[in-house]
Amino acid sequence: MQVAVYGRNLPDSARENIATMFNKFTMLNTDVWIFAPLYETLQKKTGLRPRVAGTFTGPDDLPSDTDFLFSLGGDGTFLETVKLVRDSAIPVLGVNTGRLGFLSYISPENLEESLESVFSGRFDIEERLLLKVETSGGNPTIPDLALNEVRIYKNSGSLITVHVRVNEEFLSAYWADGVLLSTPTGSTAYNLSVGGPIVVPESKSLILSPIAPHNLTVRPLVLPDTAVLQLTVDTRDPVYQLALDSHTIDLEAEATVTIQRAEQVLRMIRIENISFYSTLRNKLMWGADKRN
Repeated sequence: MQVAVYGRNLPDSARENIATMFNKFTMLNTDVWIFAPLYETLQKKTGLRPRVAGTFTGPDDLPSDTDFLFSLGGDGTFLETVKLVRDSAIPVLGVNTGRLGFLSYISPENLEESLESVFSGRFDIEERLLLKVETSGGNPTIPDLALNEVRIYKNSGSLITVHVRVNEEFLSAYWADGVLLSTPTGSTAYNLSVGGPIVVPESKSLILSPIAPHNLTVRPLVLPDTAVLQLTVDTRDPVYQLALDSHTIDLEAEATVTIQRAEQVLRMIRIENISFYSTLRNKLMWGADKRN
């Protein structure tokens, strides 16, 4: 078996669990490819020198026949794996070394058990919807895929007006700080903070949510994942912000943004005994009231 390991800076408290994971790889005679900056960090910061088959720095030198990619960190780190596996369909498993994680849901407490499940085949593969983004005129510096959300946002203190068309039909003009288009995966991220609904991952839907709208009658809207959205912005500034997950750029005020479901999907490993519903209960502490 061949696996890849991706991550960034890791807390000192994660050292023991990382060592456990690499020891497991060695016991199972697994070929391990590791993200080069992570390998350097492990050696300098934690003193770990795991046995590896090689290193990679991006999708071009990540072996295409990799069986799994392990993402070490939080949900932000997991989101970065989209650019690594976008065309290879390598399944991703998120191992949480941070705080609240819906994507990196494997906690230190159940790491060993989860590894056993993966290597013994006791898991499912969920296909998570991705959003494809195009801007008028093109912009080679921006990634074109998002797993959680796409955000249109003001560049200064003034409100902006976002004109939204759905399948070429005018929907509304949102006078607000911005608008957010989320996938079901992203419904527990920024969407949750702006009052949008939580949507289970297998739902074939998109969520359009205003960010701090001036008109209080404007509410989040759930759309089918076949919808194609076109957004234009009226603003006093020469630019406005476009964000795909955590990557943000400035767009000229005249630019049009088109968003639709991508042909690619992200394949996410889901351990048998850890469901989306159990993750909701544990991460959001549902039912924690002693009256329950």
